[in-house]
Amino acid sequence: MTSFPAQARRVRDSTLSPQRRLYALRECALHCAPYGFRATWHHLVVAARIPRSLSDDLDALVRAADELQRTRDVVLQRAQEYAALRRREKATGRRLPRTSPPWNSWGWSRIAYCPDPEHHPTGPLATVVEAVLDRHDAGISVDRYCLACGIERRRQGLACPSCGVHPDGPAARWRASPAEEGWQRVWRRELDDRPTPLVP
Repeated sequence: MTSFPAQARRVRDSTLSPQRRLYALRECALHCAPYGFRATWHHLVVAARIPRSLSDDLDALVRAADELQRTRDVVLQRAQEYAALRRREKATGRRLPRTSPPWNSWGWSRIAYCPDPEHHPTGPLATVVEAVLDRHDAGISVDRYCLACGIERRRQGLACPSCGVHPDGPAARWRASPAEEGWQRVWRRELDDRPTPLVP
């Protein structure tokens, strides 16, 4: 697997076939999937309005890549700040971090993992990710509140009924009911009941 920047360049490369550009977008989503790959992909299809026939709107792929880029920029900035904090802490003798950062997982899927691909926050990815990281930095308990939408959890250990984010992160997928048929429909971009798009 190549890097996010290399794949993002392929998404924006109009000399490549639409299918190759779509596959490059998929690789970008694997590198930056704060909702988990499937829910992040569903969000991109809906928000960027990626059509079933890619040639109908090739700019949709670029809109999706741009949204992932904005999200990636938010996380990278936080990661740099965290690295600087850890250097300062280590200099004073603190060897173990106080908390583990939520982005420390493959594709950053621990930030706001959604086990149901079609039930995830509706705001722009970067906005949701920033809200989660702000609440995490403020020490808000993930057991008491949903870090994505901020509502109080009525029952622990379940996905947020409002936005679908699960407090257990990717570990929740092993307890989720299988929805392969729905996922295949999402992957093929066969979403006739799409809500109003969020990305201009």
